[in-house]
Amino acid sequence: MSSKKISAFAVLFLLCFFSVACAADRNKVLEAWSHQNSFQDSGGTEQNLALRATYYSNEFVEALVAAEAEKNLWTKDEMENFKYTLLKNLNLGEAIPFHIYMEVTGVPMYASPFDRYVTLMVKGKKYSPIDYDKRFNFKIIGQRDGMVFFPRYDPKTGKEILEGAKELRLIFSNSISHALSAQGRDLIWVWDLTKDRGKINEGKAADRLEADRLLKRSDKLKTDREALLKQLEALDKEYSDVNSRIDELQSK
Repeated sequence: MSSKKISAFAVLFLLCFFSVACAADRNKVLEAWSHQNSFQDSGGTEQNLALRATYYSNEFVEALVAAEAEKNLWTKDEMENFKYTLLKNLNLGEAIPFHIYMEVTGVPMYASPFDRYVTLMVKGKKYSPIDYDKRFNFKIIGQRDGMVFFPRYDPKTGKEILEGAKELRLIFSNSISHALSAQGRDLIWVWDLTKDRGKINEGKAADRLEADRLLKRSDKLKTDREALLKQLEALDKEYSDVNSRIDELQSK
């Protein structure tokens, strides 16, 4: 075999090895941001529950985009378009998203309304979902999965919840199912935010998402401004009427 053929073979081998290694690294990232466990109630209801929750961290989103781009042989623009659509669907500008998967066998599971059984704790404060897949409200038997969204900004202070946070705690109330209730305590899963090294706020997709957010904010400010102007006009009219009446009374 000639040296050129050997070199070409070596390059091809290295490229394949690098691709496989990258895919393995991405799989590790994807798995790192998921927690899962199984629970069983054998004390009467015979209910089994397999539960998994995935937090869409910056690193997770980047790995997911890279995996899809490699699988579909996308160009950089195609990858950015996919990333933009993904970020928009995840509503990352306003929400903290989780994907929940569960499989119930034996006795069906009833968890309605679902948002009463799931809580997010950040820096000692608890937050309820602002939206979730409403299929979780119906009888669950077999497989069921969907998204759950928590607020990204504190409703009282308006500050970003994740700013300065070192961890997320997702809490499932033990009363959500017989299988979990049999454990005698709530299920608490913790995500270490200090390990989130992704940078999804960079690139064309992030710029487009930021532009969308600013346009939405601009529309809201315009609406608020118009409402305030109407209030100001009403106050000006009342002020004028009051002063006219004062002048009228003083002239008598």
